[in-house]
Amino acid sequence: MLNKIIGFSIKHKFLIGLFTLGLIIWGIWSAARLPIDAVPDITNNQVQIITLTPTLAAQETEQLVTYPIEQSMANIPGLIELRSISRFGLSVITAVFKDEMDIYFARQLVNEKLKEAEEKIPNGIGRPELAPVSTGLGEIYQYVLHPKKGAEDKYSAMDLRTMQDWIVARQLYGTAGIAEVNSFGGLLKQYEVAVNPYRLKAMNVTIAEIFNALGKNNENTGGAYIDKKPNAYFIRGIGLVSSLDDIRNTVIKTPGGVPILIKDVADVGFGNAVRYGAVTYNGEKEAVGGIVMMLKGENSADVVSRVKEKISTIQKSLPNDVVIEPFIDRTDLVSRAINTVKTNLIEGALIVIFVLVLFLGNLRAGLIVASAIPLSMLFALGMMNLFGVSGNLMSLGAIDFGLIVDGAVIIVEASLHYLGLKPAGKLTQQQMDEAVGSSAKKMMSSAAFGQIIILIVYLPILSLQGIEGKMFRPMAETVAFAILGALILSLTYIPMMTSLFLSKNIKHKKTFADKMMDKLQRWYTPLLQKVIRVKYAIVGASFALLMIAFVFFSRMGGEFIPQLQEGDFAVHCILPQGTSLSQSIETSMQASRILKAFPEVKTVVGKTGSAEVPTDPMPPEATDLMVTLKPKKEWKSSKSYNELAAEMMEKLEMIPGVFFEVSQPIQMRFNELMTGVRQDVAIKIFGENIDTLAAIAPKVAAVVQQVNGATEPQIEQTTGLPQITIQYDRARLASYGLNIEDINHTVSTAFAGQAAGVVFEDEKKFDLVVRLDSVSRNSIDDVSNLFISTPEGVQIPLSQVATVAFKEGPAQISREDGKRRIVVGFNVRNRDVETVVEDIQQKLSKANLLPSGYFYTYGGTFENLKEASARLKFAVPLALALIFLLLYFTFGSVKESLLIFTAIPMSAIGGVFALLLRGMPFSISAGVGFIALFGVAVLNGIVLISTFKDLAKEGMQDVVQRVIEGTKMRLRPVLMTASVASLGFLPMAISTGSGAEVQRPLATVVIGGLITATFLTLFVLPVLYILFNTKINFKRNNKLGVKAVLMVFLSFCSFNAMAQQRIAPEQAVNIAFNNNLQYSVNKAQVSKATYDITASKEIPKTGVFVENEDMRPSDPKGVLKIGVSQNFVWPGLYKARRQYFEEQLKYYEMNKAMLDAVIRKEVNNAYYQLWYLQDISTLYQRLDTMYSSMYKAADLMVKTGEAAGLDRISAEVKMKELKAQLQQNKKNITLQQQQLSMLLNTDTMYLPLTKPLEKLSYTVSMAEGQHPSLALQQQNINIANANISVQQNTNKPEFSGRLFSQRLYGAKDPYTGFSVTAAFPLFGKAAYRSKVLAAKAEVEMQQQQLSYQQLQFNTQRNNAVVEIERANEMLLFYENSGLKQSEEIIKAALLSYQAGEISFAEMSQFFTQAIDIKKNYLQALNEYNQSVIQYKYYLNQ
Repeated sequence: MLNKIIGFSIKHKFLIGLFTLGLIIWGIWSAARLPIDAVPDITNNQVQIITLTPTLAAQETEQLVTYPIEQSMANIPGLIELRSISRFGLSVITAVFKDEMDIYFARQLVNEKLKEAEEKIPNGIGRPELAPVSTGLGEIYQYVLHPKKGAEDKYSAMDLRTMQDWIVARQLYGTAGIAEVNSFGGLLKQYEVAVNPYRLKAMNVTIAEIFNALGKNNENTGGAYIDKKPNAYFIRGIGLVSSLDDIRNTVIKTPGGVPILIKDVADVGFGNAVRYGAVTYNGEKEAVGGIVMMLKGENSADVVSRVKEKISTIQKSLPNDVVIEPFIDRTDLVSRAINTVKTNLIEGALIVIFVLVLFLGNLRAGLIVASAIPLSMLFALGMMNLFGVSGNLMSLGAIDFGLIVDGAVIIVEASLHYLGLKPAGKLTQQQMDEAVGSSAKKMMSSAAFGQIIILIVYLPILSLQGIEGKMFRPMAETVAFAILGALILSLTYIPMMTSLFLSKNIKHKKTFADKMMDKLQRWYTPLLQKVIRVKYAIVGASFALLMIAFVFFSRMGGEFIPQLQEGDFAVHCILPQGTSLSQSIETSMQASRILKAFPEVKTVVGKTGSAEVPTDPMPPEATDLMVTLKPKKEWKSSKSYNELAAEMMEKLEMIPGVFFEVSQPIQMRFNELMTGVRQDVAIKIFGENIDTLAAIAPKVAAVVQQVNGATEPQIEQTTGLPQITIQYDRARLASYGLNIEDINHTVSTAFAGQAAGVVFEDEKKFDLVVRLDSVSRNSIDDVSNLFISTPEGVQIPLSQVATVAFKEGPAQISREDGKRRIVVGFNVRNRDVETVVEDIQQKLSKANLLPSGYFYTYGGTFENLKEASARLKFAVPLALALIFLLLYFTFGSVKESLLIFTAIPMSAIGGVFALLLRGMPFSISAGVGFIALFGVAVLNGIVLISTFKDLAKEGMQDVVQRVIEGTKMRLRPVLMTASVASLGFLPMAISTGSGAEVQRPLATVVIGGLITATFLTLFVLPVLYILFNTKINFKRNNKLGVKAVLMVFLSFCSFNAMAQQRIAPEQAVNIAFNNNLQYSVNKAQVSKATYDITASKEIPKTGVFVENEDMRPSDPKGVLKIGVSQNFVWPGLYKARRQYFEEQLKYYEMNKAMLDAVIRKEVNNAYYQLWYLQDISTLYQRLDTMYSSMYKAADLMVKTGEAAGLDRISAEVKMKELKAQLQQNKKNITLQQQQLSMLLNTDTMYLPLTKPLEKLSYTVSMAEGQHPSLALQQQNINIANANISVQQNTNKPEFSGRLFSQRLYGAKDPYTGFSVTAAFPLFGKAAYRSKVLAAKAEVEMQQQQLSYQQLQFNTQRNNAVVEIERANEMLLFYENSGLKQSEEIIKAALLSYQAGEISFAEMSQFFTQAIDIKKNYLQALNEYNQSVIQYKYYLNQ
């Protein structure tokens, strides 16, 4: 098949030319639409829940807000991690979900749970909200709004903030791809009623009265209209406040007919909201900032472009002397990273072209091969766009054109070699076509095999998960696309171009390449002969070198992924706990001025505290200084980024008492979002007590500081927040008739301020806030002297009923997975992460700092490194196994496969030593480099071993001679393959551009590994081939020892005493909700359905076939054919299957609500039945006591002759009958206990409460929402609908393909071909149509079933009401009169019998009647309760 394609391509050159032109157009079109970013977005799937609690301290925020929300979130499916921070006025909870979970589905689940949590949060405290759908790469554009020079005094911070909120942000909203515009800094404008407390007291006015007055005097209304022909006059009452004077002249009250106005007790003016954050610009002034956050999954380059267009429009609507100045623009980093990629690719391509021309000795041949580079790149870009792979540093940065053109090199080199055998002269085009076709067909199988090896070795990278999967999977996909494109071009474009453009004039003069190879041959052959003479020493030395490399590798440090050099700094600045916002601003401005003095710095923007949407919740004492640097070419010094950072830190140390830490904007955001901390490594200390954690943390920090490579550790500030506490005296409160709620409201309003309404300025809307004037809220005395109004109208100072004092409290309470924790974080400098953490672990274990119940965990990039290394331990062996399998299928010999496989450890030697020489630790980048290296390393081994085999078939029996001749023939291809592959990575290895840090380890490993792999191919592999085929051949004296491993299974049987324990019905239901096995079954069904969704993308298995045909006595070997086959279904079927399985997943998720309803009903049924039996047992025990006494009395009366013997017999029979009934009832109780235990899934035999059986209450009402059973049936309809799409897509064509290679007897080279099959449903259309019709009938059936179930459900619910009423009527009789009469009958009968007025038989009749009443009552009560339980089931209660 491959030969036919080559022949077709050479014959139909114009058609192939059109195909190539189409490829170019498609590639350019795709490149223009390809999503571009600097790096892949590696943020995990997370949802942030933010609750503003302006009146609560950290403890109350944790108890009243954070904890209830965490409890509600704990059982959400797909949740991996739950962490939170609680501080004064703020709760932020981060829920991290599995990567495969859709973020919008996760938010929907969180939203549903939030409704449940809101019921547990007290009213008025705060309302939890979800943060925008964004990621660590979401902050794509940050800007400041500031006046031009000379206009600084013209605009206040309030004016700038108003412009930001109502002009800039408002117009930015609606831009495609934006999730949020977060305003930061400035003063949020308010209309402020600043109350004077002394005027309030003098006029006997309370703050509550001011609120009431403002609320009632700030509204508009309408009164319909008056019809006055020919016009209609609409009535509108205008009472909204529109100016400060309107507020001032509002009447509060009119005591004695004299009005008291707002202006009499307060000053009215413009104020601002309490600030929790600020923005400074270059250390010169405060400014107003904005952060544009991109929606998750959007194209950052496109979104920034749209934002810039909108900003230019917005700028025109601002005053001329106010400017919007960006200080972080993602396109800068993107363009720098993409420029690095472009530079590396262009330089790599030029180097490859030079090496090809040098080795081939033919400029035209070199250019033909080189032309495959841009074409395969365009093919890769087209496929990336098709499969949604974004263009970034990782996806485009690892392409090595030396690997890609390998197939083209083989085709062109074979054609040149073939033409060199022709006699000198000029060829016609037909002769040229035949020559190229003949040579290309011979070598195509080798070319295809080489490309397939490279392709297969990248497949295990696709198995990587988590952060490293997101980082490196795009790289594997892009390389696979490029190699696939190169393979297609090798079959079509390259043979066509070779036959068309190679010179047809055959000349037999030596080229420069021939002369160079002759010189290399003269140097190489004698050296190889010397190596063969000392073959054992060479093999031993190679093995020793491998051991040394292994030792070095085991001691080599490790890091997760080398840090990307973003080109800007983020300096984190932390002041002591409790520092005021104004002091933080002053310090950050001082630091900004120091940093701005560096000539390399362009701007310094300081962000102190939190923004209004606190996605990055910082306390007021923390500041992020965003240092924007000039382009590197504009730097006047030759400093590196690290040196500049060190100098900055040295200068900043001049500011006393401040902790500084240098990072990078995206790196810091990634670290915080993914691990909850800003540093590279976080030591998390878990425990219960906040003070104990705060005491342990400094000791841990002291240990960290002793370790070389760790920066100064930063301890999470959790304590030491200065607070003015108000401790109420309840006795005094009682004496004044006051309550705490009213006082708290007054305190909150006086100091924090509360909105009494809004004021409109055209479209703008501002809060109307009441608070004390600024003079009266400056000190602790102002709090003490705050006047509180008593119910009698007397105003007393707060100090009369409370103690006001300074006290330190918790600043922040951090939690993770439901446990409190404190973090000691640090970055790693000039050393790898892994060894630093190992040193710290050893020191901490020796220090033994933790009390019982407290423990450490390690987070940050160290955690990521551990997880990624574990996955590489799976991916690397898989790659090695695939290589070996392919080698075995090719050569059919374990010995020869192992020979070639030795290239892998030899290449690893070079990779390890290359990392050591460049001082690089092992990273995930380097690990991926090793995977790529192993694939390349075996190619040259394949070339040599194939040549040796061919020489052996041609009759060359001398192994040494065979090796020398084979290596001489293959020296050029071996050197050329190694050179183009390694030198293609050279620009990447030495690049210093933005983002090159991530690529350098990968390129270093490949280059170093190929150097040693080439040495192996040229020297060690020939020696091993000689050893394998002489002395060691067929000497297999080593016998495999068979060891029998006995697996002993020990089963432990534990017999638990059946404990008896009493519980309430609600407790029983809760235990069942936690323990019942049906939930485990449902959870397993949810897991299965989730896996089914993942499996819906399943591609049929790839077939590998080996055939041997034409076997006969004269030729027992026959003709060996090997190949691979692959089937593909219609693409739409994957989407339809996924939809089908998603609907099934929803069914199982909804099934939990059904299980809740059913299990609640069944547990209550069992519990109340058990309670009924318990009361029956109590009744029997009471009667047993009575009958025993009567039996004794009757026996005595018979003995004394006062009664006949019949009374004693009757009493004895009755007593024994009752005992039998009591035993029977005990058995019934045991059976019912077992039923309840089964539902609760416990060994404990529970009993009901000891009090009498209760009567359940109920109210007749309609159920809220759809009952779970009906919702499940509705979901069955959805599943059936999804099945229609599956059946419709099953009716579409299917495709299959085969690629095979076979060796024919007498032929030197194998023949290769392929086949493609498309299967159409020609003869089974009726059957397929029937499947679709059956699926539609299934939908109709399910809909009818829903209608029937609805009808049945309504009928049963109505019947349940009738059953309750019926049982209640009988129950009312017993409750009102029956039970009383029963007791009276027993008492009267007993007295009459004891007095001798009636016989025992008569008394027994009376007793039976009374007992029946009691039993019937209990039975009626049980029936009533069971009916109520059934009815509540229908109401889902």
